[in-house]
Amino acid sequence: MKRRKVGIVEEIDPTDYLLDDQIGFILRVASQKHSTIFANLMLEELTPTRFAVLAKLFEKGPLPQNELGRQAAMDVATIKGVVDRLSARALIRTRPDPDDGRKHFVELTKKGEEAVRAAIPLGLQISKDTLKPLNTRERTTLIRLLRKLYKG
Repeated sequence: MKRRKVGIVEEIDPTDYLLDDQIGFILRVASQKHSTIFANLMLEELTPTRFAVLAKLFEKGPLPQNELGRQAAMDVATIKGVVDRLSARALIRTRPDPDDGRKHFVELTKKGEEAVRAAIPLGLQISKDTLKPLNTRERTTLIRLLRKLYKG
């Protein structure tokens, strides 16, 4: 990249900008590829956010809705919509927190547990297919670095 000093400011030549080398572009294209694989393999009624909620409940058990949203990386409005849609499909249910009536716990129903048990092997295959171009060491490194980006 060509740089030159203009007074006290260093200026970068905008003609050196290559979209294909930008992290946002690379992440978006990789995400689109992953989304296509997900849509082709996952159970029809499960979107990535719905699957994330079911998988997190399967992993952790009942959670307060706000905590579920944090653990599934969703804002308040998104988790509410996902919970409403999964409740309408009888995959989860909510119940008041016995200690704090303002809080609601979210838990899997029997139907929800059956759905997530069927979906998890598909989720594993989706991850495997997404990472297929990488060897084992590259996969481990990529996951570690991406975690560092979102936790940083």
